[in-house]
Amino acid sequence: MSLIAILDVAHPDLALTPTIRDCPEASIEVVSHSTTDPETGLFFFLVRNADETFEQVLEADHTVADWLLIDDLGSTRLYRLEHTEGTKLISPMATELGGLLLRAESNDRGWTVRLHLPDREALAALWDRCKDCDISFELHRMFRRDEWTDGVAPEVTDEQRAALVTAYEEGYFEEPRETSLEELADSLDISPTAVGGRIRRGTGTLVETTLLEE
Repeated sequence: MSLIAILDVAHPDLALTPTIRDCPEASIEVVSHSTTDPETGLFFFLVRNADETFEQVLEADHTVADWLLIDDLGSTRLYRLEHTEGTKLISPMATELGGLLLRAESNDRGWTVRLHLPDREALAALWDRCKDCDISFELHRMFRRDEWTDGVAPEVTDEQRAALVTAYEEGYFEEPRETSLEELADSLDISPTAVGGRIRRGTGTLVETTLLEE
């Protein structure tokens, strides 16, 4: 039986932290399979909503030794990066403890990571290693996984995430409601029917991938 842990980590020398700080509008995600062999020194990142200054900031980032734009799809870019020697990385720590980085996304301070670990002892050991390196470690949630599946667990889409976050921020889930589907539709520039569908499907996915696994 294994453990899934979702946590936030932050440190000035964690990978791409300066870029995350200086480009808050950009969303950065680790391409997870590229970190299964950390000895290569090469890591891949998906970057969304980056503006024209992003690569200038990347060039000045002290955690980046070299970078290469692999693909540019407009709103999404794929980069290959090599980190400097002093860069702090979570994925090798997890690998050494028998774990695996499943997902990592930038937040306003650093990274939100989803880890597969063998047990609670490995999670405690990871916490100790982060503490020794002065890495901020905030555990949000952990749950057991009784079996391993090859498929990727379903997650909310960008459209569902936008609908859910907007609905939450504007009071749709309050009692009584502080907004309506029509008003949310105006904010998101889609139809009320589409908003309702995204909220229902997104909520269903969140229940499936969180509550049912605990």
